[in-house]
Amino acid sequence: MPAKRDQSASLVAGVTTADRHRPRVVILGAGFGGLNAALSLRRASVEVTVVDRRNYHLFQPLLYQVATAGLSPAQIAMPIRRILSRQANATVLMDKVEAVEAAARCVITDNRRIPYDYLIIATGARHTYFGNDAWADHAPGLKTIADATTMRARILSAFELAEVTDDPFLRTKLLTFVVVGGGPTGVELAGAIVELARKTIVRDFRRIDSSSARVVLVEAGERILPTMPPCLSAKACRQLGALGVEIVLGNAVAACDDNGVRLADGTEIGSTCVLWAAGVMASRAAKWLGAPADRAGRVKVDARLNPPGHDEIFVIGDTASVTDAVGRPVPGVAPAAKQMGRHAARAILDHLAGRPTAPFRYRDYGNLATIGRKAAVADFGSARLSGYAAWLVWNFAHLWFLVGFRNRLVVFLDWAVAYVRNDRAARLITGRNEG
Repeated sequence: MPAKRDQSASLVAGVTTADRHRPRVVILGAGFGGLNAALSLRRASVEVTVVDRRNYHLFQPLLYQVATAGLSPAQIAMPIRRILSRQANATVLMDKVEAVEAAARCVITDNRRIPYDYLIIATGARHTYFGNDAWADHAPGLKTIADATTMRARILSAFELAEVTDDPFLRTKLLTFVVVGGGPTGVELAGAIVELARKTIVRDFRRIDSSSARVVLVEAGERILPTMPPCLSAKACRQLGALGVEIVLGNAVAACDDNGVRLADGTEIGSTCVLWAAGVMASRAAKWLGAPADRAGRVKVDARLNPPGHDEIFVIGDTASVTDAVGRPVPGVAPAAKQMGRHAARAILDHLAGRPTAPFRYRDYGNLATIGRKAAVADFGSARLSGYAAWLVWNFAHLWFLVGFRNRLVVFLDWAVAYVRNDRAARLITGRNEG
């Protein structure tokens, strides 16, 4: 019994005393960046501990498909333990990080202290309301599966309530959907909602005409998809307009409540379903480290992804503010996070081997956004696509990035059936008044 107590007491984040001679790499977050860092260290003589407050890896680019009933949550997520189950040097902890004691090289969570020799912070970002946090109750954002199912419930409930109400004014509000933010998420949401209303469920109701639903996309800037070339933004506008989406440009949201939104110019749009896709704020990593941050809260790191004064810490993905070789900000997209994760792993291996580490270099493989069925835009620098060709590229690119063969196969089959039948199979309202 005493021997067992001693062994138990020596456990720290799943690592026994016998393993302590190996460097300890702690990775906070199992998104694209953190997961790729862990996988890149699978053959290294190190102990890897992955900490995430959820037990699954989420493919965020397809969250809007869950929110609009195109896919179920299990099709775009996979348990972290399953992904790393064959990696003998990896331990997974479902826990919430509260602080980082950089001087002591220790991570503080809700349940334990986790010492490290190297730390990789990949804690991602959350949506922001630009100082108007009270709007969150009226306009849900889209960053987690819970967000997606909440959004799906709001969208589908609006049609159901419109079907049973006899008040024409309320019915108009119920059938008006406002999407705030003209980036890829906002564009994809707006296109998917209008297709849901005008094609998928148009035969499901008897007292309302779902195709009369109004979808309004509000963007504070002068064009949608601002990270893409202006010509592709213009094409995306035309494709959205052809679907039936109303686009409001150069007009920010000034107020938001249960009755809808008021824009900066005083225009009021009555709606019971306002959806937020207007901006992101990084996690609290900068506060944990006491490091300088940009306006979005991302940690300012050097060319090797280290915060000032900490060569043993790497900040990656949406949590990092870093520029590419020509001084342009690296975008918060999945390919960039994956590249940063692999770079951080290589840098750790280089340091252990006494080799110099090359600066991080971002390889831009292009920018994609889908607008609706058979409509998308794609920017590959020298090649720019729109319409059906871009839509095909978008589909195959997203299938490629999905983790796990089963996920790819299931999603592909669902998309194929949906394409042929114009159907969205996951039209379930869950979590609302089910008791």
